[in-house]
Amino acid sequence: MRERTADQVDQADQAELRGDCERCFGLCCVALPFARSADFALDKDAGEPCPNLRTDHRCGIHAGLRQRGFSGCTVYDCFGAGQKVSQVTFGGQDWRTGPPERTRRVFEVFPIVRQLHELLWYLTEALALPAARPVHAELRRALSDTERLTRQTPDELAALDVPAHRQRVNALLLRTSELARAGTRGRKKNRRGADLMGARLRGADLAGADLRGAYLIAADLTGADLRGADLIGADLRDADLTDADLTGAFFLTQPQLTAARGSAGTRLPESVTRPAHWTAGP
Repeated sequence: MRERTADQVDQADQAELRGDCERCFGLCCVALPFARSADFALDKDAGEPCPNLRTDHRCGIHAGLRQRGFSGCTVYDCFGAGQKVSQVTFGGQDWRTGPPERTRRVFEVFPIVRQLHELLWYLTEALALPAARPVHAELRRALSDTERLTRQTPDELAALDVPAHRQRVNALLLRTSELARAGTRGRKKNRRGADLMGARLRGADLAGADLRGAYLIAADLTGADLRGADLIGADLRDADLTDADLTGAFFLTQPQLTAARGSAGTRLPESVTRPAHWTAGP
């Protein structure tokens, strides 16, 4: 498989790191398992097609997923791994028509490439942070290396030690975070991995805070100042971001934001878009 140069990777359109269902064979609807819960209306094993998946690989209830009990589907994003595996790794071969061995390999490789594409998202965003300039060269190398890994053969991908690669990239992202948050005035709170489920943080000053991996499920962040905060891996399910200011917040993904609640007054970084289900405001 042909590799791209570091410069080409650095200039890649971040849109390629968003799921494109038109170029995917419905992999997330088959490869991944889910359990009956508030997020999913039924149980499904990995490798079992969702009953809502049509023969053309499209969702039969896409317009009413939330109303039908599948809100978990609305917050999922493969970061472009679906189209990469469908069109590049397996050369446009539909998993429905191939031998069972190949189909199993497709479903095995998809979650691996999804993790790599998530890393590509973070690395691409890190390179857009001017404060991270001292580590830009290292970030470009990590981006190029990760992109190269996504273009390996199915067998090579299946044998890849993803946790080891994530650990190496994470060390670099930590340095990026420290550089980016250093410019925020005032005391920068460390809430890394903190249990803040249901916390009352209305109007809280969290500018430049380290919220990596924090549990913010159902937290009240109404009007909170989250400018320049590191939100990588933060669990924002049902968190209330009404009128909060997330300007300049980084490592925030669309799935995290879509899982939260917000309003027209919520200020967002340019890397994400306002979820359609958020309230329009007063």
